[in-house]
This record gives sequence, structure tokens and C-alpha cells, in this order.
Amino acid sequence: MPRLVALVKGRVQGVGYRAFAQKKALELGLSGYAENLPDGRVEVVAEGPREDLEAFLHHLRQGPRLARVEDVEVQWAEETGLKGFYVY
Repeated sequence: MPRLVALVKGRVQGVGYRAFAQKKALELGLSGYAENLPDGRVEVVAEGPREDLEAFLHHLRQGPRLARVEDVEVQWAEETGLKGFYVY
């Protein structure tokens, strides 16, 4: 299974974005984490079936109601065996 690394730019800190990502990931059965970065972006890493990761990416581009997603930089890699989905 692949690994998705998404760097999300915009108004994505302090608006519930990481909790939103966690909820969507768990609904899709994905493993990974969401973490605020010092530069104001949020890094979201997820592993699972490609089809589910694509659906997750769609949600990440929308974000929660209070967020304003300006850009999502996407990288694909090999899975590393993450378990659960955590917010840091």
C-alpha cells in the first residue's frame, strides 16, 4: 500500500484541521498522523489503499468549515507500517 504525504497551506492551524483530518482518516480506515508545522502548514501523512488515500486527499483539499486551504503539496512513497491515526 502507498504512503501519502500532504503539506497543507492556508488557514489550517487553529481551525480544527488536524482533528478533521483524523476523523476522515479513521472513517476511511487509514493510518498516519497530522501535525502542525512551524511555518503555518499542516503535514498529513497517511497509509492505506490508493483509492482510499485519493478520497482522503479530496477531503484534505476541502478542509473543515473554518479552514481556507490554499494549496496541498502531495508526495507519494512506500508505506512504513503506521498504525492508528494521531494528532501531534
